[in-house]
Amino acid sequence: MFNILFNHIQEKVSLTEADKLAISRFFVPKKLRKRQYHLQEGEVCKYFAFVVKGLLRTYNVDGKGNEHINFFGWEGWWISDFNSFLSEEPAEFNIDAIEDCELLLISKADYEALTLAVPVMDRYFRILYQNSIVTKERRLMSSVTHTAEEKYLELMESNSKISERLSQNLIASYLGIAPETLSRIKKNLSSRK
Repeated sequence: MFNILFNHIQEKVSLTEADKLAISRFFVPKKLRKRQYHLQEGEVCKYFAFVVKGLLRTYNVDGKGNEHINFFGWEGWWISDFNSFLSEEPAEFNIDAIEDCELLLISKADYEALTLAVPVMDRYFRILYQNSIVTKERRLMSSVTHTAEEKYLELMESNSKISERLSQNLIASYLGIAPETLSRIKKNLSSRK
């Protein structure tokens, strides 16, 4: 279970065997069943979660009851309502499992202690945050400058297997379009081939 985490960390920074041993002491394994919540809106997010296996989504529900997916987290990704995790204020998002999941959880206190005990982890997390900011900026720019078809193609290009793991409704929600619109886009694209 920890090898997936260590491999992910080592894509960004180098770890010694002593670092790995220290890191493993700060995490708690957890399993979620499909549709089980990791976090519900209004709760305080107590854990930053690394996805070892499975797929989760981060979303909120508007006043009309419509779900708006903000993020998908699959193997090798971190997931959290990070504002709630850091500020200890109520979460604005729900996080639930789309598939059965295995997670490694770290609390805020352990997160702070980890970055002191294993200084290279501070650099690792900084790299993650920088990448996250760039990704969010690109997604924001795409949402205001690209057509629905362009957003769909961009998503499929960035993760070609996403359609195998996600329903059309989930993909449409993430793109901010109606499922019917996504159906038309897919039909138009297949007719052009």
